[in-house]
Order: sequence, then C-alpha cells, then structure tokens
Amino acid sequence: MDLSVVLVICLSILIFLFLWNQRHAKGKLPPGPTPLPIVGNILQINIKNISKSISKLAEDYGPVFTLYFGMKPTVVLHGYEAVKQVLIDQSEEFSGRGSLPVADNINQGLGIVFSNGEIWKQTRRFSLMVLRNMGMGKRTIEHRIQEEALCLVEALKKTNGSPCDPTLLLSCAPCNVICSIIFRNHFEYSDERLLTLIKYFNENSRLVSTPWIELYNTFPSLLHYFPGSHNTIFKNMTEQRKFILEEIKKHQESLDLNNPQDFIDYFLIKMEKEKHNKHSEFTMDNLITTVWDVFSAGTETTSLTLRYGLLLLLKHPEVTAKVQEEIDRVVGRNRSPCMQDKSCMPYTDAVLHEIQRYIDLVPSSMPQAATQDVKFREYLIPKVRGISSILKTLESESRSVMSDSL
Repeated sequence: MDLSVVLVICLSILIFLFLWNQRHAKGKLPPGPTPLPIVGNILQINIKNISKSISKLAEDYGPVFTLYFGMKPTVVLHGYEAVKQVLIDQSEEFSGRGSLPVADNINQGLGIVFSNGEIWKQTRRFSLMVLRNMGMGKRTIEHRIQEEALCLVEALKKTNGSPCDPTLLLSCAPCNVICSIIFRNHFEYSDERLLTLIKYFNENSRLVSTPWIELYNTFPSLLHYFPGSHNTIFKNMTEQRKFILEEIKKHQESLDLNNPQDFIDYFLIKMEKEKHNKHSEFTMDNLITTVWDVFSAGTETTSLTLRYGLLLLLKHPEVTAKVQEEIDRVVGRNRSPCMQDKSCMPYTDAVLHEIQRYIDLVPSSMPQAATQDVKFREYLIPKVRGISSILKTLESESRSVMSDSL
C-alpha cells in the first residue's frame, strides 16, 4: 500500500477518535475554546507564557473551562475560589495525580509527587511519619535551620560586599537542611558533589517551563525520540538518582535496625520488615524516587523563594528598611531568630507571605485528577479526565492583597 494512503488512513482514524471523544464529553466538561483535531487548543495558547494565556482565556470563559492539549481534555481552574474548592473543599475526590509525561518517564508512578492509589497513600503516610520523627515542625529542625543560616551568612560575608550571583549559595543552604534529614550529611558549600546536584536542580527547574517541554508533555509519544531539552532533563534526573543510590548503598553497609539515623535508614528498615510481602510498596526503586521527591520539593522551591525575595527587597528599599528595623528591635544582633519571634514580628511575617504570593512560584500547579466521577459546580468531571489547576489570581485581587499585607 502506498505510504501516502497509509498516512491518510491513520490521520482519518485520529480525527475520528478526537471528534468521538469530544462528542462523548459534550455536556459534561466545562465549555472552552473550540479545539482543532489532533493538536487541540495548542495553537491558541502562547506556550512561552501559558499562565498569561490562561488568564486571558479566563476573561472569556470564566474561572472553570476546558482546554485540549493535543487530544487530551484538561479542565483548567483559574483564581482562588475555584482552586480552593477543588484542592481543599473537594480534596478527596480530586486527590489523584494527573499525568506529566516528562516526569512519568523517569519516576514510573513511584514516590510521592507523581504517584497514585495505594503507592501514594502508603508512601505519603510513611514519609510524613518519618519526617515528623526527624523533627519537621519541631524545635530540632529549627536548630538545624539556624545553624545552616549562620553558614549562609558566613559564606555571604566572604564576598566582602563585592557584586556576586548568590544563586548557588541560596541553593546550598536549603539543600543542606534536606541532606541532614535524608542523609545525615552536611556538605561544604564548595563540595563538588553538592554543586553538581544543585546544578541539575537549577537546570531542570529552568527547562520544565520552556515551550519544548510543554510540547513534549502534550505529544510525548511523538517527541520522545526527537532531540530536545527533554533528554537533558532525563540525563540530569538519572545522574541525581545515581547519587541517591550511592548514598543508599553506604547506609545499607552501616544500617542499625534498632537505631535509625535518617530518612533512608527508616525506609530501609521498613523494606526489611516487608521483604516477604510480594505486594509491598517499599522497594528500592520507590526509595530512590521518594528521596528524589523530598529532595527536589524541599530544595528548589525554597532556594527560588529566597532568590526572588532578595530581588524584591532590593527593589523596595523602604520595605527592607522596615523589616530590618523590626528584626533589630525584636531579635537584635546577638542571636539567631526563632519561631517564637514570629508573633512579635507582624510586618516581617506579612512581607514573607507577600513575597510567596507575589512571585507566583508555580503558576501552573501539578496536574490533579478525579478519583471518581465528580460533580463540580454545574459540571461532571469523569474519573478519566485530568485537572490542571492554575494558581493565579486576578491582578486586581493581587493588588488589594498587597495593600492589606503591607
């Protein structure tokens, strides 16, 4: 058969499936812009700034509407009220994780961030228990943070006030706090292993928001074998997992079943207890992925917030002066700040919250999915559909919140 005939037949089948799928969903999913066959709404969106495109579409279709990324329908939530209703008021029904192909390729549905069902429940429950045992939310972790903050201050002092890019330093500090929990290690800021690990985090953080990765997540089967930045992300994640595996092997050699010292020890002991359970979720692959999840979630988000926070304080010296005055008055110069100071520092607390709100750190949140057919407002969201919540409020709301905070 002629190749052109085969292509026409395949294209016709894809168009038929797309139109059938769209008719099947009609009357259930929220309205949205009319999609094109195969490509969906991808040509109607600026993939260089999806967040801005979503805001514009919300002006026409309201806070809840449907977009097609390729042939895949995605319900988009825009604004605080819609997002709150799904993630808080109906959190159980929408507790599933939607597909994100660039991550699924490596994680294979394991860990905490990109898993679903029983794997997610057991791994999340166990991880929270261990993190609490390791001091999260307690004074023990506060002491670690204070010590690391002093290390960061000393590293900044070594610049002698000369111009510098603090990106690596601001990444080293939160990374070391996470390392103390996971590996019970503290790396010097000049340690090549630490710097290489941070380089991978920074590079992946930059790449995941690029147009190519947006296209890859829309057409993974088509673009997977093409050259592109998705291969760099896969390579970086593979190298990070090698680093984690090396640390796990060291822990296996020194493991004391009766005296766990860090997150990896707790997980290895759990693996040992369930080694005869063929259906156990506590496997070596799940340990590697879970450690990577905790690492990436705790490191990159914190370092980015610190980086943008410094930029905003530089841009608004009048705000910086008020924060400094409150810190000098409440904390002074002879000790480190602690959580007990928070209630006495309302202005600094408001500024920190305003920084987190203003920088819009993750404008497109991780995709959620319905775990059952759910009625949401006047729509019906079937279990098979994905939910991608866009955590971005209207400009008018943002300005009023800023005024109230400061």
